[in-house]
Amino acid sequence: MAISTVQTVTSTFGRFLPSKLLLSTQGPNRFDELVQALKLALGPSSGLDSDDVDIEYLTSLMREYGSAESEWSRFAFADASRGYTRNLVDDGNGKSNLLVLVWTPGKGSPIHDHGNAHCLMKILKGNLTEVRYAFPEEGREDPMKVISRKTYKENDQAYMADELGVHKIVNEGDNFAVSLHLYTPPNVAKSGCNIFDETTGKRSHISQCGYYSAHGVRLPNAV
Repeated sequence: MAISTVQTVTSTFGRFLPSKLLLSTQGPNRFDELVQALKLALGPSSGLDSDDVDIEYLTSLMREYGSAESEWSRFAFADASRGYTRNLVDDGNGKSNLLVLVWTPGKGSPIHDHGNAHCLMKILKGNLTEVRYAFPEEGREDPMKVISRKTYKENDQAYMADELGVHKIVNEGDNFAVSLHLYTPPNVAKSGCNIFDETTGKRSHISQCGYYSAHGVRLPNAV
């Protein structure tokens, strides 16, 4: 099912964007403008290396978008039988994955890493709680150490990378929550990621992190 409650546009998108990219402030769908702005900012693919990516600029683009559900709801496929769904919005010229994730109430992700990629997250609807952990040492079996715990609200943003540890995201609310994620380079989609046992720190590799939908279309063999 898709989520369809309409909210008010609160974005100041375009008010102080850097001169490297100019966006219309009168576009019919500012989420679509954001998608295109991120793609332009990422530039053409240069393999799986994102050393030339300006994370601060990408963050500023996402920050300036004020969530309006009518603009992104076509990507927000929910499935109460799952902890969350991964819905592909755009592949960023092969240099990224831009995803809308829909989080089931009371559920969340396993503890996971990000495959040596940057991860930018923006809350589009509801609240999500992030718990960060120190990266466990290989060869040891100890309870994982919590570094931080923070709840993000609509339009809040977060950044995560492997040098900052590993984390899990949980929807502790009573309603579906929605978030926008930009991963660059798209290592996890190509090669999977590691998940971790909270009580022992033991890691397991997931070789495929696929999609529930792509470009607004539910996939027949969704994963």
